[in-house]
Amino acid sequence: MTHHHHQHKPKRGLWTSRLGFIMASAGSAVGLGNIWKFPYITGMHGGGAFVLFFLFCIVSVGIPIMIAEMAIGRHTHKDPVGAFRRLKGGPWTLVGWMGVIAGFVILSYYCVVAGWAVDYLWLSLKGTFGGRHAQDVPLIFGNLLADDWAQVFWQAVFMGMTVLIVLGGVARGLERANKIMMPILFLILIALAIRGVASPGGAQALSFLFAPDWGKLDAPAMLEAMGHAFFSLSLGMGAILTYGSYADESVNIPTVAFTVSVMDTFVAMLSGLAMFPIVFTYGMEPAAGPGLVFKTLPIIFAQMPGGSVISILFFMLLVFAALTSAISLLEVVVAYYCDEKKWDRRKATLVMGFIIFLLGVPSALSNNMLKDYPVIGDLNFLDSIDMVATNYLLPLGGLLIAIFTGWVMTPKLARAEVEKGNIRFRFYGAWHFLIRYVTPVLVALVFMNKIGLF
Repeated sequence: MTHHHHQHKPKRGLWTSRLGFIMASAGSAVGLGNIWKFPYITGMHGGGAFVLFFLFCIVSVGIPIMIAEMAIGRHTHKDPVGAFRRLKGGPWTLVGWMGVIAGFVILSYYCVVAGWAVDYLWLSLKGTFGGRHAQDVPLIFGNLLADDWAQVFWQAVFMGMTVLIVLGGVARGLERANKIMMPILFLILIALAIRGVASPGGAQALSFLFAPDWGKLDAPAMLEAMGHAFFSLSLGMGAILTYGSYADESVNIPTVAFTVSVMDTFVAMLSGLAMFPIVFTYGMEPAAGPGLVFKTLPIIFAQMPGGSVISILFFMLLVFAALTSAISLLEVVVAYYCDEKKWDRRKATLVMGFIIFLLGVPSALSNNMLKDYPVIGDLNFLDSIDMVATNYLLPLGGLLIAIFTGWVMTPKLARAEVEKGNIRFRFYGAWHFLIRYVTPVLVALVFMNKIGLF
């Protein structure tokens, strides 16, 4: 069983460098959630106290699962379904299936939200957010949500960009795109953060984000932090597992997982430093969710000197963050069809890209045409499938991956994979302890809370 991997067909892609693997995994992890969700929930739940607890979650839940996913992927050199089938088979194959389905479902509506960002990038390039339009700006988002075909158009544009990159394959497509977009993303974010901290609202933003208010760190806040640590690193859906399957034997998996987690957290913190000073300088409310990005910030871009340039940079950042995550979601699905169904990449990418696009159309229409047809409770189509994917599929996937790695994969196999290439993983004992006893318990708590058991 263990000697198959030198024979796997060279047809499967490989990252050309360790940097390529790190950038791609960081690209998968850094997405829209880092940029709008993290700063917002941090402000809501007690600033610095929440950040410290979030870091604890990254270390106790995020990094251990990321190491596990990368190790399973590299050991089997397969898509999630093939990986679990090969390691154990039976019901464990379902964990792989959940990953493929999660990638499929999440990408369908992710393209819609990312499409909004593309639309805003286009508007900012046209100078819409320059000086004189401040009073019209709040209407723009409403008009976009009320325009079904505009949303479908931008959703299609974004899906087209995603498909084009994935068509290029692992090295020429995924790796090259991430190596171009991720450094630009970091540079834009650092520039915006420096500008933010130096602005009049900088001090207030720093205290909002980093001054600990332990009173606000209650159980819901802790669960939110843990859930976010999980989704922030794009765990539980096999994206990191699939990227791991393209890594060669010489890569030091624990180091890569640690580096990616640090980069991801850094982006989340910088986003807060880029956005909140602007919000406080102009006396706005740190509003909820997407509203902050699509309503509040554009109003401010319209009022601020140099606002048109800042708006271009900001929405470019948003589109790149969305794109580097979307390509990893599509890759999970494509890898499954290439590995298990023996399709060629071109067919898998075009066919599945098109089907996922079609599945996303109801999400694009759910703000207007379908808004009177709630799916779950009073949630529209987009919010409903988002809820199912992020509250059920991902935590369950992560929980099962942790249990599998800790209890089903033999410790000998796990250790051999993590330490392949004569790497001495000093924290192996700590990792194995976490993945067996700590990570599953913490993820189970989040999951039970999400489904309302307590």
